[in-house]
Amino acid sequence: MKKIVLSLALVGFLWSCSPTQTAAKQNDVAVTIDLINVKDDKVMVTVTPPTFTTETVTYHFPKTVPGTYSEDDYGRFVENVKAFDAKGNALKIAKIDENSYSISNATKLSKITYLVNDTFDTEGGAGFGASEDVFSPAGTNINAGVNFMLNTHGFIGYFKGKEETPYKLTVTHPETLMGVSAMTDADASATSDVFLMPKYASLVEMPIMYSKPDYTTFMVDDMEIIISVYSPTGKYTAEQITPNMENMMKAQKRFLGPINSTKKYAILLYLSDMAAKDAKGFGALEHPTSTTVVMPEMMGLEMLQEQLKDVVSHEFFHIVTPLTIHSNEIQNFDFNNPQMSEHLWMYEGVTEYFANLFQVNQGLIDEKEFFERMAGKIAQSRQMNDNMSFTKMSKNVLNPPYKDQYLNVYQKGALIAMCVDILIRENSNGQKGILNLMQELSKEYGTAKAFKDEELFDKITALTYPAVGEFLKNHVAGETPIPYEQYFAKMGVTEASIEVAGNPFLKGQTQPYITVNPNTKEIMILPDMELNVFMTTLGLKNNDTLLAFNDKNYNLDNIYDLIMASMNWKDGDAISVKIKRDGKEQIVKGKVMMPKEKQDGYQSTDASKKAVREAWLRG
Repeated sequence: MKKIVLSLALVGFLWSCSPTQTAAKQNDVAVTIDLINVKDDKVMVTVTPPTFTTETVTYHFPKTVPGTYSEDDYGRFVENVKAFDAKGNALKIAKIDENSYSISNATKLSKITYLVNDTFDTEGGAGFGASEDVFSPAGTNINAGVNFMLNTHGFIGYFKGKEETPYKLTVTHPETLMGVSAMTDADASATSDVFLMPKYASLVEMPIMYSKPDYTTFMVDDMEIIISVYSPTGKYTAEQITPNMENMMKAQKRFLGPINSTKKYAILLYLSDMAAKDAKGFGALEHPTSTTVVMPEMMGLEMLQEQLKDVVSHEFFHIVTPLTIHSNEIQNFDFNNPQMSEHLWMYEGVTEYFANLFQVNQGLIDEKEFFERMAGKIAQSRQMNDNMSFTKMSKNVLNPPYKDQYLNVYQKGALIAMCVDILIRENSNGQKGILNLMQELSKEYGTAKAFKDEELFDKITALTYPAVGEFLKNHVAGETPIPYEQYFAKMGVTEASIEVAGNPFLKGQTQPYITVNPNTKEIMILPDMELNVFMTTLGLKNNDTLLAFNDKNYNLDNIYDLIMASMNWKDGDAISVKIKRDGKEQIVKGKVMMPKEKQDGYQSTDASKKAVREAWLRG
C-alpha cells in the first residue's frame, strides 16, 4: 500500500442455484454481483454455498485485508443479510458481530443474499471520521451506469472452514460498461463476466473496475500490462497516461532482472472529482498482479504522471515482498483475526526504497533528487517516534500507540533498507546490494513458502555480513536511532544545505501562510507572517482576503482545491488574483514566482568513494 498513492490459476465451475444442482459442484462457492439493478446506491449480492454437514455455519466479511494494516470492518457496509433454503423459505440468521453472521439449519442452506453500500460515499461524511474511513484504493464505488470499483473483499465474504473452497464469481453489468481485471473472463456475454478462482484469498486479490471502456495494453518483455482509467469529466485518458507508465515499468523490469515471473499486470486508475461523496484517500493498494490507484482528477498532467510514477512503482515492487518473500502471518492471513508480522520494514520499507532507488538507477531522476528524497524521509521520520522498535511497532500496528506510527514505514522503513543496502555494498566492495539479498531470499522462500518471523534476521545475516545483522539488531529490533550521516559517509556522501521547491501557501509543508474567517469562510493571508516570494512578487499583503485565482472563486469549502491547483503552477506562469483589501475588491495580475526553501540534505563529496557510490546508485 502507498498513501499520499491483476492473473492467477482458474479453477472450478459455476453451479446453478436451483434445487436440481448436481453433487459434483457441491464444493464450489458461487457468487453473483448485480450491477444492473442498482437501487438506492446499493448492489445486490447472491451467494450459493457448498453443501454443509453441520447444523450451523458462519459467514464472515473481512475485518482487515492484506496490505492495509488497519481494521476497516467491511461488514459495516452490508445490510439486509438473508438466508434461504432450496424452496425459498427463510432460514434463521443472527448477526454475531460487525462482520459475522451465524446461519441455522445450514444443511438446508441454498443461498444468501445481501445489499452492499460503497465506501467512497462515506469518506469524511457524518458518522465516518478520518480514522474510520476506508483507504480509498482499498474501498468500493457504486455509481450506477457510470463506475463500479469492485475491491472484491468489499462485496464478498467467506464461510468459516471453507476458505480453501474454489469460487466462481459472476458479475452482471450494463452493456456500456467494461470490467477490467487481471482475471480472465470465462464468459463471452456482453452483460456478464465470469471469473474462476481457487480460493477466497486469491479472489480478494483480484479487483475489477467497471466503467466506459478506456484502457490500453502493452508488453514489458513477456509481461502484459493493462491500464484502465476512469476520469469523471473525461479530462484524462489511458492513452495520455500510458507512455510514462510504459517507460517506468520497463525501467522497473530492467532493475529487477529475473526476480519477477508475473505474466499479466493490471493498473486500475480511478480519478476522483473531489465532490462531497467521492474518494478522498489518495494513493494505491498492491495485489500480486494488480494495483488500484485513486488520485484527484484536478491534478495537472505532469504532476499526475509524477505521482503515478512513485505510487505505482511502489505497488509493483510489492511483487518482491511481501507477495514473494513473506512470513507465516501473511501466508496464512486471517481476515477477521489478523496476526501481524514483525517485518513491515521489509514489506513496505524495502518496497518504498526500491521505488526511489530504481529511478536513479535507471536515470529517471538524478543523484541530487535521490538524496533530496532521502533527506526528506529522514526529516519526516524524525517527527515520528525515532526510539520505537520497528519490529515491535510492526507486530502491533493495529493497536495504539503503534498504529499512529504506521506512516513511518514509508519513511524510516525505506531508510532502514537504504542502510542495509549501504552495508552490503561496503562489505562486498560494491559487488552486491539489497536487491541481491532480495533475489536470494526469493530463491530460498518464494510465493509458496513462508519464513518464521523470528528467523528472518538470522537468515539475512547468513546471506550477507555480520554488520548487517548487528544493524538489524540495534536499529530495527532495537530502539537506537540510526546515525544516517555515518552510513552516507561510507558512500562518500556528506551533509549539505539544499534548496527545495516550496508551496505558495505553506511554509515547510506544515506552517500555513493563510487562514479562514469562520464567519464568512473567506481565505485570508495571516497578519503576522513574513510573506514568501510568491506573495511579495504579486504585491499581496498581510490580512488580504483571497477571493479568486485565475477567475476561479475559492473559500473554506474548496480550499483543498486551491492547494492542489497551486501545485501545478510554475515560475513565469501568468496569474490573476482577486483580493479584498481594506474592504475593497481589486484584481492583482502578475507572474508566478514559486518559493524555494532551505533544508538539510546530502551531496557527494568524497571522490575516493566514487566507485562504490556508483555501484550503490547505478550498479
